[in-house]
Amino acid sequence: MSTSLSPDQRRRLEQFFDRAADLPAGERAAFVERACGSDIALRDELSRLLEGLTGDDVLEQLRHDAPSRAGTTIGPYRLLERVGLGGMGEVYAAEQSLPVVRRVALKLIRHGMHSAEVVARFGAERQALARMGHPNVAQVFDAGSTDDGRPYFVMEFVAGPPITEFADQRTLTTRERLELFLAVCDGVQHAHQKGVIHRDLKPSNLLVMEQEQRAVPKVIDFGVARATTGKLSEHSLHTLVGQVVGTLDYMSPEQADPGGADVDTRSDVYSLGVVLYQLLSGLLPFDHSSELGLPLSERQRVMREQDPPMPSTRLRKQTDTAASIARLHASV
Repeated sequence: MSTSLSPDQRRRLEQFFDRAADLPAGERAAFVERACGSDIALRDELSRLLEGLTGDDVLEQLRHDAPSRAGTTIGPYRLLERVGLGGMGEVYAAEQSLPVVRRVALKLIRHGMHSAEVVARFGAERQALARMGHPNVAQVFDAGSTDDGRPYFVMEFVAGPPITEFADQRTLTTRERLELFLAVCDGVQHAHQKGVIHRDLKPSNLLVMEQEQRAVPKVIDFGVARATTGKLSEHSLHTLVGQVVGTLDYMSPEQADPGGADVDTRSDVYSLGVVLYQLLSGLLPFDHSSELGLPLSERQRVMREQDPPMPSTRLRKQTDTAASIARLHASV
């Protein structure tokens, strides 16, 4: 992989590759042109990766670009393996030795990501989590800085899959899925009562662990959280003008608007609705795959002006299609 790309370009490269890999081969070149625009270095590198490597190879190589600290220690914490890597930080499964021995998750700001905005946002996540105490929100245990000045915080290690995967793996009934979802809602409501909007609620941030033979969902990753009161640092939790944070598939229309300043707790409620739709139907309300590479404004227009189809309608179509295929196979 080219070493001339900046950290921001590398993050965009991973995002764009993930999108382009889902497209038919004949549509990828047009997507690359639209997505990369005038960034020639990014365009050339993305084109090279798409032409020369398989998806799994590329994603693995992208991850290797950020060196892992697994095997090292930070204070009383021995880093075992890296379990998450994002644009702002990396998360390690770690073993705490003092004052108690236990498995924890240690979130560390990424090397080279020491800008004032990133450090402020990282601190805001730590502060947001520290003020909460709820069985369905990951708990913060400790915080500090490494010898080279990189902030970190230590939280509860949630050993479990996303809520949708957990439900599907165990073929949960509708009632059981709703019970899990209600527990998630309790955790999100607690955050709202503490004056914190999550702003990135999606299955990968709603993990389910098993405690004493019970399924317990946990809300994690408050990395783009925002305060609803002045009790947290307004500077560190406020979105910069024109910046969109979150995941488009789960965003409310107002959150997807770069100029929108009216994001409140209702945006989290909207995201929870999307998760519920997916949890019960296995599908997302909007299929954005056909919009990849389009300007954000056009994708926002779809979200504002189109109503998603009823889950029952989409499931019925899937059932009809499956039945037709079965009849076709039977006639051969």
